[in-house]
Amino acid sequence: MLTSYYTVKPSGEKEIVIQKSRFIAFVQRAETEEEAQDFINKIKKEHWNATHNCSAYMIGEHDQIQKANDDGEPSGTAGVPILEVLKKRQLKDTVVVVTRYFGGIKLGAGGLIRAYGNATTEGINATGVVERKLMQEYNTTVDYTWLGKVENELHQSSYLLKNIDYGEMVQINTYVPVSESEQFEGWMTNLTNGQAAITQGDKIYLEEDVSA
Repeated sequence: MLTSYYTVKPSGEKEIVIQKSRFIAFVQRAETEEEAQDFINKIKKEHWNATHNCSAYMIGEHDQIQKANDDGEPSGTAGVPILEVLKKRQLKDTVVVVTRYFGGIKLGAGGLIRAYGNATTEGINATGVVERKLMQEYNTTVDYTWLGKVENELHQSSYLLKNIDYGEMVQINTYVPVSESEQFEGWMTNLTNGQAAITQGDKIYLEEDVSA
């Protein structure tokens, strides 16, 4: 599992007009090729009367699935520029469909490449990008006498406090970047003079907004 990677928020769209042609970029997160194809087919059905529904997607931990489709535009002028934006932005598990309604003015190969690239960029910016970080959940059990100190130190640290369970003992649940697991365990042990019972929970990806 990757310790972190970039992808888009669940879905979004943006329309731009270039030389009277409407370009509508539809963006969605897709974790499998089947999800990507389903999304492309959905947009094609909704915009069956569009001049073109061009698409590209990049899926997999190592971007092992990459596809681009020009949908009738001159070869290499639509799908590839969309895919190139995904590569440049390092976006994994992302599918983009750019729907074009022709406005009567031909753009030429260079103009099409720029138009589809710009539409994709605008669509991604409108949707939003997140960084997904792999976190290790920790359950730290301590006596109530340690609660104030541990909670205060956690709030001042970079670790994320998930919640606190108040039972016979206090269980403090935190999220820690997997790369800092060993460091966290040592930090918590020193903080509580070895009086804490520290156990690992699940690993989970948490998302953080990334500015365009």
